[in-house]
Amino acid sequence: MSEENYNEKMVRDAHTKEIDLVERDPKHLNDDVVKVDFEDVIAEPEGTHTFDGIWKDSFTTFTVSKYWCYRLLSALIGIPLSLIWGIYFAILSFIHIWVVVPLIKSYLIEIQCVSRVYSICIHTCCDPFYDAVGKMFSSVRVVFRKEV
Repeated sequence: MSEENYNEKMVRDAHTKEIDLVERDPKHLNDDVVKVDFEDVIAEPEGTHTFDGIWKDSFTTFTVSKYWCYRLLSALIGIPLSLIWGIYFAILSFIHIWVVVPLIKSYLIEIQCVSRVYSICIHTCCDPFYDAVGKMFSSVRVVFRKEV
């Protein structure tokens, strides 16, 4: 396989890779957010229990309605939101790659030049002063005596 065909296959594979239909949150993004079960929302304390049949029917109603409502919302709104989020992250990537990184690199180049000029100015103006002050105080001797 030629290098060009290999690179083309690599690009195509990135867009057509298999999606895992079993493990749909492999990075565990929603572990602490959306795990809401019947027992997390509805609970009957000791001494106030409804009929067993009502309790089972309530559990079934809650679970099935949550499941199908999520599926219905995903079917109606999930695809448009996927499009919006895809566009958003494409724009974000574009701005980062074509605007932010080049701006930071150009800033670092320019600031390096400015820092050299600043360094020369500081050394030119301040070094003679501090050298003179240092020579003035270099002959000063401080002695501590403890007298009782």
